[in-house]
Amino acid sequence: AGHYHGGMEQIDREKALLMFRNHTTTTLITTDLAARGLDIPLFQHIIHYHLPLQAHEFTHRNGRTARMHAEGTSYVVLHVNEHKPAFIDDYTEILDLENTLTTIPKTAEFATIYISGGKKNKINKIDIVGFLTKKGGLSSEDIGLIEVKDFSSYVAIKKEKINEMLKVTASEKMKGKKYKIEISS
Repeated sequence: AGHYHGGMEQIDREKALLMFRNHTTTTLITTDLAARGLDIPLFQHIIHYHLPLQAHEFTHRNGRTARMHAEGTSYVVLHVNEHKPAFIDDYTEILDLENTLTTIPKTAEFATIYISGGKKNKINKIDIVGFLTKKGGLSSEDIGLIEVKDFSSYVAIKKEKINEMLKVTASEKMKGKKYKIEISS
C-alpha cells in the first residue's frame, strides 16, 4: 500500500500519487490532504477509518469516488463503542465484517521504473515506448502509464518483465544519451 499525507515532501507525495495512478500501488492510505483537488480517476472505494468531524469533510472524502461520472462505494469502519455521527445518512447499510476475509487482495501487476530524463531533455512518451520496445524487448502490453516530468520520467512496467528489461538496456542510449533507469522506490 502507498501512503499520502502532509508530513511528506512534495516530491514524495507526487510519487505516491503517480504510483497509485499507474497501478503500481493498488491501495492508497491517506489523510484528509487527499480529500480535495486530486485528479485521480476511478477510485473504487473510500474506507473511513477515522471519521471527519464535519459533514463537508465527509462529503469531500467521498467525492473521490464520484469524479468524472465514475461510481464508487464509501465504507465507514466504526468500533463497537463508536457512534455514527448525525451527518451520515440513516440509509447507510451496516455490515458485520468479522471473520469475512476469504481472499487476499490482489497485488499490483505493475512496478514503476524511473528514467533520469524528461521533457527538458527532449524526451517524450513516444521516445520511451520506442526505447522500451526496441531495446528493452517489451511489448506494448508490458507498458502501462507513462508520466514525463521536466527532468525525469516514470513508467509502469509489468513486474515479471522489469529485471530482464533493466539488464538489456543497461548499456543502451535513448536519443543518443545514456540515462539512468532503475526501479522507482
